[in-house]
Amino acid sequence: MTSKSKFKIENRVVFLFSVFYIIAGVAEIVYVVAKNFATPPHIGVLGLLSMITAYSLFKMKKWSVLLVSALFLLGITFSAITLSNSVVLQTFEGALLFHIALIVYMIMLLIAFMYVVAKREKFS
Repeated sequence: MTSKSKFKIENRVVFLFSVFYIIAGVAEIVYVVAKNFATPPHIGVLGLLSMITAYSLFKMKKWSVLLVSALFLLGITFSAITLSNSVVLQTFEGALLFHIALIVYMIMLLIAFMYVVAKREKFS
């Protein structure tokens, strides 16, 4: 018996971006649920779009380029405004870890965007 994986990973880098988007999407949806849906609706929308983008990247779909581009613009805007307001207001304890997480999120969005757009011919 051979133990072959049922998953067909065509590109390891795209798979890692898919994992990033699934983690980001789950984190955003868990945050919305943990706050009993008393959060701005765009956080849930970003979470849902991240999960759809993770699936499309895993399957190497052509429309994942559009989703990654849209999430880049939405995610960078949301993160930059949140980071800016948090730095100015400092309304909660432990803000440094939150700021670092937002910066890492923005950097990952930028790297994923640049890679997927540069390799868009490989998506079918």
